[in-house]
Amino acid sequence: MYLKSLYLRQFYMNQYFTMKRILYFFISFLITSISLQAQTQCTEDENGNFVTPIGTPCTNTIVTAVPFLRIVPDARSGAMGDAGIATSPDPNAMHFNASKLAFAEQELSLSATYSPWLRALGLTDVYLAYLSGYQKLGDDQAIGLSLRYFSLGDIAFTDDNGESLGNGRPNEFEFAGAYARKLSENLSAGLSLKFIYSNLAADQTVEGREIRAGIGGAADISFTYNNDYEGGNFVAGLVFSNLGTKISYTEDNNDYLPANLGIGAAWTFDLDDFNSITIAGDINKLLVPTPPHTFIDEDPGPDGRADYKQIPVVSSWFKSFGDAPEGASEELRELMYSLGLEYWYDNQFAVRAGYFYENPLKGNRKYFTVGLGVKYNIFGLNLSYLVPTSNQRNPLDNTLRFSLVFDFDKAANGAIDE
Repeated sequence: MYLKSLYLRQFYMNQYFTMKRILYFFISFLITSISLQAQTQCTEDENGNFVTPIGTPCTNTIVTAVPFLRIVPDARSGAMGDAGIATSPDPNAMHFNASKLAFAEQELSLSATYSPWLRALGLTDVYLAYLSGYQKLGDDQAIGLSLRYFSLGDIAFTDDNGESLGNGRPNEFEFAGAYARKLSENLSAGLSLKFIYSNLAADQTVEGREIRAGIGGAADISFTYNNDYEGGNFVAGLVFSNLGTKISYTEDNNDYLPANLGIGAAWTFDLDDFNSITIAGDINKLLVPTPPHTFIDEDPGPDGRADYKQIPVVSSWFKSFGDAPEGASEELRELMYSLGLEYWYDNQFAVRAGYFYENPLKGNRKYFTVGLGVKYNIFGLNLSYLVPTSNQRNPLDNTLRFSLVFDFDKAANGAIDE
């Protein structure tokens, strides 16, 4: 319990810690280990690369507030290496790409997902729950709603001396609404608006600073190109997500939301009347300033690196493409890749697999994923399982998560088997 308390205090207040890599907390699109990079004095070598005093490359992960917004909540995409920007539309498009909803075939659909969190560490009260749904408004438009709830369980708060500060139940949630509309036969656009609430340690005091609940707002802007052809389908998506305000837990600290640029594509091949295969791939990049390798409060320097978090939000989105200390090579290291494969038999039984990759200096998340899907009448069930392939611990290590999908349009049309 003390470890969870320490994590909340340190991560969200941007106080970095290490525990000899015993434990790695991953929450969000980063979900990466917290290191001592902010306290490590990296130096630039003759090749323009930053290295530690012992000559190893400097890690430089990007840290944001409310990283739970980037956690993939869907067991279907979770089984496909977290790829989902261009996969076929379902209620979980609310997380990946709301503009896909304009191409949805069903009139009404709902989904519920439950993801245990940090079960490999013996924690049983930490989880992510996600509810989403959409309603078509004719052939060309749709609306969607979603609720994401992240519970961090019971926390015993302590001070630096280990003295009790009382108990709490930190939690975060996001409520989102979306509208999607076709702009042409093959192109659609979507807009999502989000309300974000993060109560991690409200009414507690850390290092003399009173902690309050963080509140913010954000928007997603998305586009989808969908083209059916004989024997298959091609879909491409472009998404700007979590574009919004900064969020604050204290009076003197404002942190960026995990704004993100994602592009994705998916090809579906109909092998025959009963068998089809989809290959999907996503590339994501956080639209957040890259931290400097050194923090010198007394002399921020002409580039203002010590005050990088003071960059205005809109400017930070554009600067994120060219602010890495090591230039273009480091910017490329900030890209994250997802690749997924999905096989359907008779549109009733699915087998899925995927792989996710993140550069070792930017978080080092690498894992294989597998899963199954079953459809029967109005009911669908998706399962996923994550297999890590690096020494980084993942909160979903060896954990089975599941999603339920309900297609009420089929029930309304009498599609239920007698």
